[in-house]
Amino acid sequence: MHESATAPAPLTRLADDERLFRDSVYAFADREIRPSVREMDAHAKIPSELIDKLFTLGVMAIEVPEEYGGGGATFFHSVLAVEAISRVDPSVGVLVDVQNTLVVNALLRWGTPEQRATYLRALASGQIGAYALSEAGSGSDAFALTTRAERTDAGWRLSGRKMWITNGAEAQIFIVFATIDPSAGYRGITAFVVERGTEGFTVGKKEDKLGIRASSTCELLFDRCLVPESHRLGEVGKGYRIAIETLNEGRIGIGAQMVGLAHGALDAAIAYTKARKQFGKTIADFQAVQHQLARAATDLHAARLMVYEAARFRDQHQPFLTEAAMCKLHASEMAERVTSLAVNLFGGNGFVKDYPVEKFYRDAKIGQIYEGTSNLQLQTIAKQLLG
Repeated sequence: MHESATAPAPLTRLADDERLFRDSVYAFADREIRPSVREMDAHAKIPSELIDKLFTLGVMAIEVPEEYGGGGATFFHSVLAVEAISRVDPSVGVLVDVQNTLVVNALLRWGTPEQRATYLRALASGQIGAYALSEAGSGSDAFALTTRAERTDAGWRLSGRKMWITNGAEAQIFIVFATIDPSAGYRGITAFVVERGTEGFTVGKKEDKLGIRASSTCELLFDRCLVPESHRLGEVGKGYRIAIETLNEGRIGIGAQMVGLAHGALDAAIAYTKARKQFGKTIADFQAVQHQLARAATDLHAARLMVYEAARFRDQHQPFLTEAAMCKLHASEMAERVTSLAVNLFGGNGFVKDYPVEKFYRDAKIGQIYEGTSNLQLQTIAKQLLG
Protein backbone atom coordinates (compact mmCIF):
# COMPACT_ATOMS: atom_id res chain seq x y z
CA MET A 1 0.00 0.00 0.00
CA HIS A 2 2.96 2.31 -0.48
CA GLU A 3 2.37 5.44 -2.51
CA SER A 4 3.56 5.06 -6.07
CA ALA A 5 6.83 6.75 -6.93
CA THR A 6 5.64 7.37 -10.49
CA ALA A 7 3.96 10.55 -11.70
CA PRO A 8 0.45 11.18 -10.30
CA ALA A 9 -2.33 9.46 -12.21
CA PRO A 10 -4.89 11.63 -14.01
CA LEU A 11 -7.70 12.75 -11.74
CA THR A 12 -10.19 10.13 -12.82
CA ARG A 13 -7.94 7.24 -13.84
CA LEU A 14 -6.08 4.66 -11.80
CA ALA A 15 -2.35 4.08 -11.82
CA ASP A 16 -1.31 0.43 -12.08
CA ASP A 17 -0.56 0.15 -8.36
CA GLU A 18 -3.91 1.70 -7.48
CA ARG A 19 -5.82 -0.69 -9.72
CA LEU A 20 -3.91 -3.63 -8.25
CA PHE A 21 -4.72 -2.42 -4.73
CA ARG A 22 -8.44 -2.00 -5.45
CA ASP A 23 -8.65 -5.38 -7.19
CA SER A 24 -6.82 -7.15 -4.37
CA VAL A 25 -9.19 -5.66 -1.77
CA TYR A 26 -12.16 -6.74 -3.87
CA ALA A 27 -10.71 -10.26 -4.18
CA PHE A 28 -10.45 -10.38 -0.38
CA ALA A 29 -14.04 -9.16 0.00
CA ASP A 30 -15.30 -11.68 -2.52
CA ARG A 31 -13.51 -14.51 -0.74
CA GLU A 32 -13.83 -13.57 2.93
CA ILE A 33 -16.93 -11.36 3.19
CA ARG A 34 -19.39 -12.54 0.55
CA PRO A 35 -20.15 -15.94 2.15
CA SER A 36 -21.28 -14.18 5.36
CA VAL A 37 -23.21 -11.21 3.94
CA ARG A 38 -26.69 -12.62 4.45
CA GLU A 39 -25.92 -13.93 7.94
CA MET A 40 -24.35 -10.62 9.01
CA ASP A 41 -27.41 -8.75 7.77
CA ALA A 42 -29.79 -11.11 9.58
CA HIS A 43 -27.89 -10.92 12.88
CA ALA A 44 -26.94 -7.24 12.50
CA LYS A 45 -23.32 -7.91 13.40
CA ILE A 46 -19.88 -8.07 11.81
CA PRO A 47 -17.98 -11.05 13.29
CA SER A 48 -14.85 -10.18 15.23
CA GLU A 49 -12.90 -12.74 13.18
CA LEU A 50 -13.69 -10.77 10.02
CA ILE A 51 -12.64 -7.51 11.66
CA ASP A 52 -9.33 -9.15 12.60
CA LYS A 53 -8.85 -10.09 8.94
CA LEU A 54 -9.47 -6.49 7.88
CA PHE A 55 -6.65 -5.38 10.17
CA THR A 56 -4.38 -8.11 8.84
CA LEU A 57 -5.16 -6.98 5.29
CA GLY A 58 -4.16 -3.45 6.26
CA VAL A 59 -7.34 -1.61 5.25
CA MET A 60 -8.06 -0.28 8.74
CA ALA A 61 -5.03 2.03 8.81
CA ILE A 62 -4.37 2.94 5.19
CA GLU A 63 -3.11 6.49 5.78
CA VAL A 64 -1.52 5.83 9.16
CA PRO A 65 2.23 6.43 8.82
CA GLU A 66 4.43 3.34 8.68
CA GLU A 67 6.18 4.39 11.89
CA TYR A 68 2.89 3.73 13.71
CA GLY A 69 2.23 0.43 11.97
CA GLY A 70 0.00 1.71 9.16
CA GLY A 71 0.12 1.51 5.40
CA GLY A 72 1.53 4.99 4.80
CA ALA A 73 -0.64 5.30 1.69
CA THR A 74 -3.01 8.00 0.46
CA PHE A 75 -6.59 9.10 1.05
CA PHE A 76 -7.29 7.90 -2.48
CA HIS A 77 -6.29 4.37 -1.44
CA SER A 78 -8.82 4.59 1.41
CA VAL A 79 -11.52 5.53 -1.09
CA LEU A 80 -10.57 2.58 -3.31
CA ALA A 81 -10.77 0.18 -0.37
CA VAL A 82 -14.22 1.44 0.66
CA GLU A 83 -15.45 1.11 -2.92
CA ALA A 84 -14.08 -2.42 -3.34
CA ILE A 85 -15.48 -3.74 -0.05
CA SER A 86 -18.87 -2.05 -0.52
CA ARG A 87 -19.25 -3.85 -3.83
CA VAL A 88 -19.71 -6.96 -1.68
CA ASP A 89 -21.11 -5.54 1.58
CA PRO A 90 -21.63 -1.81 2.28
CA SER A 91 -21.90 -2.55 6.01
CA VAL A 92 -18.27 -3.61 6.13
CA GLY A 93 -17.47 -0.79 3.73
CA VAL A 94 -18.70 1.88 6.15
CA LEU A 95 -16.77 0.29 9.04
CA VAL A 96 -13.60 0.78 7.01
CA ASP A 97 -14.73 4.20 5.81
CA VAL A 98 -15.31 5.75 9.25
CA GLN A 99 -12.04 4.33 10.55
CA ASN A 100 -10.01 5.86 7.72
CA THR A 101 -11.73 8.98 6.41
CA LEU A 102 -12.98 10.34 9.73
CA VAL A 103 -11.11 9.00 12.76
CA VAL A 104 -7.62 8.52 11.34
CA ASN A 105 -7.81 11.75 9.34
CA ALA A 106 -8.89 13.79 12.37
CA LEU A 107 -5.97 12.48 14.41
CA LEU A 108 -3.47 12.93 11.56
CA ARG A 109 -4.43 16.57 11.10
CA TRP A 110 -5.32 17.73 14.59
CA GLY A 111 -3.65 15.34 17.03
CA THR A 112 -0.62 16.24 19.10
CA PRO A 113 2.51 14.14 18.51
CA GLU A 114 1.68 12.17 21.65
CA GLN A 115 -1.93 11.61 20.55
CA ARG A 116 -0.85 10.48 17.09
CA ALA A 117 1.72 8.09 18.52
CA THR A 118 -0.79 6.58 20.95
CA TYR A 119 -4.01 6.44 18.97
CA LEU A 120 -2.79 5.92 15.42
CA ARG A 121 -0.71 2.99 16.60
CA ALA A 122 -3.79 1.59 18.37
CA LEU A 123 -5.97 2.10 15.29
CA ALA A 124 -3.41 0.27 13.17
CA SER A 125 -3.05 -2.67 15.53
CA GLY A 126 -6.62 -3.76 16.18
CA GLN A 127 -8.67 -0.99 17.76
CA ILE A 128 -11.67 0.56 16.01
CA GLY A 129 -12.58 4.23 16.03
CA ALA A 130 -15.90 6.08 15.99
CA TYR A 131 -16.84 9.68 15.30
CA ALA A 132 -19.47 11.16 17.62
CA LEU A 133 -21.00 14.40 16.39
CA SER A 134 -24.76 13.85 15.90
CA GLU A 135 -27.35 14.25 18.62
CA ALA A 136 -31.12 13.89 18.77
CA GLY A 137 -31.54 17.62 18.19
CA SER A 138 -28.51 18.24 15.98
CA GLY A 139 -28.57 16.21 12.79
CA SER A 140 -28.47 18.50 9.76
CA ASP A 141 -27.93 21.40 12.19
CA ALA A 142 -24.75 19.70 13.28
CA PHE A 143 -23.56 22.50 15.55
CA ALA A 144 -26.68 22.72 17.73
CA LEU A 145 -24.95 20.52 20.27
CA THR A 146 -26.18 20.10 23.83
CA THR A 147 -23.45 17.73 25.05
CA ARG A 148 -21.48 19.85 27.52
CA ALA A 149 -17.80 19.92 28.35
CA GLU A 150 -16.98 21.62 31.66
CA ARG A 151 -13.38 22.40 32.56
CA THR A 152 -12.18 21.09 35.93
CA ASP A 153 -8.84 20.87 37.70
CA ALA A 154 -8.58 17.25 36.52
CA GLY A 155 -9.52 17.94 32.91
CA TRP A 156 -13.00 18.05 31.35
CA ARG A 157 -16.37 16.65 32.42
CA LEU A 158 -18.55 15.56 29.49
CA SER A 159 -22.31 15.25 29.95
CA GLY A 160 -24.86 14.50 27.25
CA ARG A 161 -26.03 12.00 24.69
CA LYS A 162 -24.90 11.22 21.15
CA MET A 163 -27.03 9.45 18.56
CA TRP A 164 -26.53 7.35 15.41
CA ILE A 165 -22.82 6.72 15.96
CA THR A 166 -21.39 4.32 13.40
CA ASN A 167 -19.00 1.67 14.80
CA GLY A 168 -20.35 2.42 18.28
CA ALA A 169 -20.63 -1.22 19.33
CA GLU A 170 -17.09 -2.15 18.29
CA ALA A 171 -15.10 1.03 18.85
CA GLN A 172 -12.52 1.51 21.55
CA ILE A 173 -11.59 5.08 20.55
CA PHE A 174 -14.24 7.81 20.12
CA ILE A 175 -13.79 11.31 18.78
CA VAL A 176 -16.48 13.25 20.64
CA PHE A 177 -17.70 16.79 20.03
CA ALA A 178 -19.10 18.85 22.89
CA THR A 179 -19.70 22.53 23.62
CA ILE A 180 -18.01 24.47 26.37
CA ASP A 181 -20.58 27.28 26.02
CA PRO A 182 -23.94 26.75 24.28
CA SER A 183 -24.42 30.52 23.93
CA ALA A 184 -21.26 30.70 21.81
CA GLY A 185 -22.77 28.59 19.04
CA TYR A 186 -20.23 26.83 16.86
CA ARG A 187 -17.42 28.77 18.55
CA GLY A 188 -17.96 26.75 21.71
CA ILE A 189 -17.50 23.35 20.12
CA THR A 190 -14.45 21.38 21.23
CA ALA A 191 -13.31 17.87 20.30
CA PHE A 192 -12.07 15.15 22.66
CA VAL A 193 -10.72 11.64 22.37
CA VAL A 194 -12.63 9.36 24.73
CA GLU A 195 -11.66 5.75 25.33
CA ARG A 196 -14.15 2.95 25.92
CA GLY A 197 -14.24 2.08 29.60
CA THR A 198 -13.80 5.67 30.78
CA GLU A 199 -15.89 6.22 33.91
CA GLY A 200 -19.15 7.98 33.12
CA PHE A 201 -19.14 6.87 29.47
CA THR A 202 -21.58 4.20 28.30
CA VAL A 203 -22.40 2.82 24.88
CA GLY A 204 -26.18 2.67 24.75
CA LYS A 205 -28.69 0.86 22.57
CA LYS A 206 -27.88 -0.36 19.09
CA GLU A 207 -30.34 0.82 16.44
CA ASP A 208 -32.42 -1.70 14.47
CA LYS A 209 -32.01 -0.33 10.95
CA LEU A 210 -33.47 -0.67 7.47
CA GLY A 211 -30.11 -1.14 5.75
CA ILE A 212 -26.39 -1.57 6.43
CA ARG A 213 -27.65 -3.65 9.34
CA ALA A 214 -24.36 -5.36 10.17
CA SER A 215 -22.77 -1.96 10.75
CA SER A 216 -23.44 -0.93 14.33
CA THR A 217 -25.21 2.38 14.95
CA CYS A 218 -25.42 3.26 18.65
CA GLU A 219 -26.22 5.98 21.13
CA LEU A 220 -23.47 7.17 23.49
CA LEU A 221 -24.17 8.38 27.02
CA PHE A 222 -21.91 10.71 29.00
CA ASP A 223 -22.58 11.26 32.70
CA ARG A 224 -19.92 13.68 33.95
CA CYS A 225 -17.36 11.58 32.10
CA LEU A 226 -13.89 12.77 33.10
CA VAL A 227 -11.55 13.31 30.13
CA PRO A 228 -7.95 14.43 30.81
CA GLU A 229 -6.72 17.64 29.24
CA SER A 230 -4.27 15.52 27.23
CA HIS A 231 -7.28 13.99 25.44
CA ARG A 232 -8.54 17.28 24.07
CA LEU A 233 -8.20 17.22 20.27
CA GLY A 234 -7.30 20.55 18.72
CA GLU A 235 -7.87 23.96 20.25
CA VAL A 236 -10.63 24.86 22.68
CA GLY A 237 -13.60 26.20 20.73
CA LYS A 238 -12.17 25.08 17.37
CA GLY A 239 -13.88 21.70 17.21
CA TYR A 240 -16.16 22.97 14.45
CA ARG A 241 -13.16 23.14 12.11
CA ILE A 242 -12.30 19.52 12.85
CA ALA A 243 -15.91 18.51 12.24
CA ILE A 244 -16.28 20.44 8.98
CA GLU A 245 -12.99 19.39 7.44
CA THR A 246 -13.23 15.71 8.34
CA LEU A 247 -16.86 15.49 7.22
CA ASN A 248 -15.89 16.93 3.85
CA GLU A 249 -13.45 14.05 3.48
CA GLY A 250 -15.96 11.59 4.88
CA ARG A 251 -18.47 12.55 2.20
CA ILE A 252 -16.06 11.34 -0.45
CA GLY A 253 -15.87 8.05 1.43
CA ILE A 254 -19.66 7.74 1.42
CA GLY A 255 -19.61 8.48 -2.30
CA ALA A 256 -17.20 5.56 -2.70
CA GLN A 257 -19.47 3.33 -0.62
CA MET A 258 -22.41 4.17 -2.87
CA VAL A 259 -20.36 3.54 -6.01
CA GLY A 260 -19.26 0.16 -4.67
CA LEU A 261 -22.74 -1.01 -3.69
CA ALA A 262 -24.24 0.15 -7.01
CA HIS A 263 -21.51 -1.78 -8.82
CA GLY A 264 -22.37 -4.88 -6.79
CA ALA A 265 -26.07 -4.53 -7.61
CA LEU A 266 -25.34 -4.00 -11.31
CA ASP A 267 -23.05 -7.07 -11.33
CA ALA A 268 -25.90 -9.15 -9.94
CA ALA A 269 -28.45 -7.69 -12.35
CA ILE A 270 -26.29 -8.34 -15.41
CA ALA A 271 -25.62 -11.94 -14.38
CA TYR A 272 -29.32 -12.54 -13.69
CA THR A 273 -30.56 -11.08 -16.98
CA LYS A 274 -28.09 -13.26 -18.89
CA ALA A 275 -29.33 -16.40 -17.10
CA ARG A 276 -33.08 -15.77 -16.73
CA LYS A 277 -35.20 -16.80 -19.74
CA GLN A 278 -38.63 -15.50 -20.71
CA PHE A 279 -40.48 -15.97 -24.00
CA GLY A 280 -37.78 -18.32 -25.23
CA LYS A 281 -34.76 -16.04 -24.75
CA THR A 282 -32.78 -14.44 -21.97
CA ILE A 283 -33.95 -11.18 -20.46
CA ALA A 284 -30.67 -9.64 -21.59
CA ASP A 285 -31.69 -10.22 -25.21
CA PHE A 286 -34.49 -7.66 -24.90
CA GLN A 287 -33.45 -4.22 -26.11
CA ALA A 288 -35.43 -2.47 -23.36
CA VAL A 289 -33.39 -4.32 -20.74
CA GLN A 290 -30.14 -3.61 -22.56
CA HIS A 291 -30.91 0.11 -22.60
CA GLN A 292 -31.72 0.16 -18.89
CA LEU A 293 -28.45 -1.59 -18.07
CA ALA A 294 -26.55 0.81 -20.33
CA ARG A 295 -28.03 3.84 -18.56
CA ALA A 296 -27.25 2.35 -15.16
CA ALA A 297 -23.64 1.66 -16.16
CA THR A 298 -23.26 5.21 -17.46
CA ASP A 299 -24.75 6.65 -14.26
CA LEU A 300 -22.38 4.53 -12.17
CA HIS A 301 -19.34 5.49 -14.23
CA ALA A 302 -20.09 9.20 -13.86
CA ALA A 303 -20.40 8.84 -10.07
CA ARG A 304 -17.14 6.92 -9.86
CA LEU A 305 -15.29 9.62 -11.79
CA MET A 306 -16.70 12.32 -9.50
CA VAL A 307 -15.58 10.39 -6.40
CA TYR A 308 -12.10 9.83 -7.83
CA GLU A 309 -11.75 13.49 -8.80
CA ALA A 310 -12.71 14.70 -5.33
CA ALA A 311 -10.29 12.26 -3.70
CA ARG A 312 -7.46 13.35 -6.01
CA PHE A 313 -8.09 17.01 -5.21
CA ARG A 314 -7.93 16.22 -1.51
CA ASP A 315 -4.61 14.37 -1.86
CA GLN A 316 -3.20 17.20 -3.99
CA HIS A 317 -4.18 19.77 -1.33
CA GLN A 318 -6.53 21.52 -3.73
CA PRO A 319 -9.96 22.86 -2.68
CA PHE A 320 -12.49 20.03 -2.83
CA LEU A 321 -15.53 21.22 -0.87
CA THR A 322 -17.81 21.47 -3.92
CA GLU A 323 -16.49 18.27 -5.46
CA ALA A 324 -17.07 16.34 -2.20
CA ALA A 325 -20.65 17.60 -1.97
CA MET A 326 -21.32 16.86 -5.64
CA CYS A 327 -19.89 13.34 -5.56
CA LYS A 328 -21.84 12.38 -2.44
CA LEU A 329 -25.06 13.87 -3.82
CA HIS A 330 -24.77 12.19 -7.19
CA ALA A 331 -23.39 8.86 -5.98
CA SER A 332 -26.07 8.41 -3.32
CA GLU A 333 -28.92 9.23 -5.68
CA MET A 334 -27.36 7.09 -8.40
CA ALA A 335 -27.12 4.16 -5.99
CA GLU A 336 -30.82 4.32 -5.22
CA ARG A 337 -31.66 4.36 -8.94
CA VAL A 338 -29.34 1.51 -9.87
CA THR A 339 -30.33 -0.74 -6.98
CA SER A 340 -34.02 -0.08 -7.67
CA LEU A 341 -33.49 -1.09 -11.29
CA ALA A 342 -31.71 -4.25 -10.15
CA VAL A 343 -34.70 -5.22 -8.01
CA ASN A 344 -37.01 -4.60 -10.97
CA LEU A 345 -34.93 -6.72 -13.31
CA PHE A 346 -34.99 -9.60 -10.84
CA GLY A 347 -38.79 -9.37 -10.79
CA GLY A 348 -40.36 -11.24 -7.88
CA ASN A 349 -36.97 -12.71 -6.99
CA GLY A 350 -35.68 -9.20 -6.41
CA PHE A 351 -38.10 -8.77 -3.54
CA VAL A 352 -36.89 -11.73 -1.48
CA LYS A 353 -33.79 -12.24 0.60
CA ASP A 354 -32.63 -15.29 -1.36
CA TYR A 355 -31.12 -12.89 -3.88
CA PRO A 356 -28.66 -10.07 -3.14
CA VAL A 357 -30.33 -7.05 -4.73
CA GLU A 358 -32.97 -6.37 -2.07
CA LYS A 359 -30.17 -5.84 0.44
CA PHE A 360 -28.28 -3.50 -1.86
CA TYR A 361 -31.54 -1.55 -2.30
CA ARG A 362 -32.00 -1.23 1.48
CA ASP A 363 -28.36 -0.35 1.99
CA ALA A 364 -28.45 2.42 -0.63
CA LYS A 365 -31.04 4.57 1.15
CA ILE A 366 -28.75 5.75 3.93
CA GLY A 367 -26.43 7.40 1.41
CA GLN A 368 -28.83 10.32 1.02
CA ILE A 369 -29.05 10.80 4.78
CA TYR A 370 -25.83 10.34 6.73
CA GLU A 371 -22.76 12.58 6.66
CA GLY A 372 -24.95 15.35 5.28
CA THR A 373 -28.34 14.89 3.62
CA SER A 374 -28.85 15.50 -0.09
CA ASN A 375 -30.48 18.84 0.73
CA LEU A 376 -27.39 19.91 2.66
CA GLN A 377 -25.17 18.93 -0.25
CA LEU A 378 -27.34 21.00 -2.59
CA GLN A 379 -27.07 23.92 -0.18
CA THR A 380 -23.27 23.61 -0.10
CA ILE A 381 -23.03 23.45 -3.89
CA ALA A 382 -25.39 26.40 -4.34
CA LYS A 383 -23.48 28.50 -1.82
CA GLN A 384 -20.24 27.92 -3.73
CA LEU A 385 -21.92 28.71 -7.06
CA LEU A 386 -23.35 31.96 -5.75
CA GLY A 387 -20.13 33.05 -4.08
